[in-house]
Amino acid sequence: MLSKLLRADLLRPDLVTAGTLVDLSLDHLADCGIQALVLDVDRTILPRRHPQLPPLAEVWLRDAMRRFPVHLLSNNPSRRRIGAVAEPFGLPYTTSASKPRSGALRQVLAELGLPHGRVAMVGDRLFTDVLAGNRLGLYTVLIKPMGADGSPCHQDRLQGLEIRLARLAGMALR
Repeated sequence: MLSKLLRADLLRPDLVTAGTLVDLSLDHLADCGIQALVLDVDRTILPRRHPQLPPLAEVWLRDAMRRFPVHLLSNNPSRRRIGAVAEPFGLPYTTSASKPRSGALRQVLAELGLPHGRVAMVGDRLFTDVLAGNRLGLYTVLIKPMGADGSPCHQDRLQGLEIRLARLAGMALR
């Protein structure tokens, strides 16, 4: 299974940002032909163990919503937690997505009705968000996990481990 993933280059995001979601340029996404966004929630737009978006993340999300259809897609099973983020913005959302499995993401893509290459999957994990998006031909974006104030979380070891594993396996991240 691992060799299949590596041969298919499924762990390589199309874009790796140096910062969090708030540093992701919506202009750049539009210039790449992106027409819709699928966003991971925990550690992507919502800091770990925090119930509210940091102010900068809220500003970024409102701007994104003016420019693109947005869907929140989370492996978190808590409809209460994910709904508390989505509902004030009127955003559609999916919980218990089981990324990197593709079923829930396929359903979102069917609802969006766009070519897969015109949809960006944005998240903080290689082995869930990027892998799920790449399996379906989405434009994938890897961002830094978000801390409580919206800045990159410097205590996150999981993303660093995923990146090291991908590099050890011969993946060159852009």
